[in-house]
Amino acid sequence: MSNFNDSKSNITQTISPVDRDLKTFLSVSSCVIFLYVNGVMIFTLRKKTIFQEASRYILFGHMLWVDTLNLVMSVLLFVLAVCRLFVMKIFCLILLVAATALYQVSILNLALMSLERYVAICIPLRHAEITTYGRTNMAIGVVWMLSWIKSLSQIIIFCSMDTNTAMHLFCSKTTLFRLQVYKQLDIGFTCVFFVSVCFVIIFSYASIAAVAKTASCDKMSAKKANKTVLLHLIQLGLCAASILVGVIQEVIYVYTDYMTSLHVMYFCFVTFMIFPKCLSPLIYGLRDQAFSCLFKYYFTFGLKKQNSCNTEMHLGREKIDTT
Repeated sequence: MSNFNDSKSNITQTISPVDRDLKTFLSVSSCVIFLYVNGVMIFTLRKKTIFQEASRYILFGHMLWVDTLNLVMSVLLFVLAVCRLFVMKIFCLILLVAATALYQVSILNLALMSLERYVAICIPLRHAEITTYGRTNMAIGVVWMLSWIKSLSQIIIFCSMDTNTAMHLFCSKTTLFRLQVYKQLDIGFTCVFFVSVCFVIIFSYASIAAVAKTASCDKMSAKKANKTVLLHLIQLGLCAASILVGVIQEVIYVYTDYMTSLHVMYFCFVTFMIFPKCLSPLIYGLRDQAFSCLFKYYFTFGLKKQNSCNTEMHLGREKIDTT
């Protein structure tokens, strides 16, 4: 323990405020830019009634909200880590369980979006019946309930075993959730969620690919749906990669000097946390002709003429393709 305290003291002495502040500024400023993009996309979804009623756009909007909140939480935890700020245990608990729940929601939402494309291509005659407004929102509610199981379990274990909630500490999973039961809980839930979602996405991809080979299916629509599901699989891979950020953060905190840890943390944070949460929704939205034209209009503050965006025509065409 004394060696750890000594190393921690040496790390503190090597702090470079300029470099630390620069990394913090770059992280926060890039986050603000991406928050603006996500905000415009959410605003665009609110401007057309069809975007608020069709299941694919409801799920897309849900993904935007969750990724936006995920981004805010990630930046907050990153700033706390970079600045080496110590916070109260109870406040750290709230941050970590909220971040965990949002992370689980983002994963399960990928499965929902893949299933929606599966129904649209493989069961087109029942698509409108299955993916109603009420059922879509009910599915989102179930996703949130499932996502909070792990977080509530962590809260129950924490409250039953830790009484010193006023203590200040470095906020991270390994410093707050030190008991073995937390690690077992984390491994169990992570494996179940990833295996389940991976199965759903691969099943949807294979089913759409099989239907695309039949003569009764619109091949262009099926090919586009398959690319969408493949994008979800890539998103799942990025979510899996983001788990490594926490592990790397704890390793470099103990075994490296502050400057090295700062550079590595910044690279991992930007690569695995910021870009996946922003680029995936952006790519997904721009691939949709009905949405992208209207989004570009609002993103450019109206410089792109709105009358060139025939959203209803694109929506009608896509509806014909999937029925």
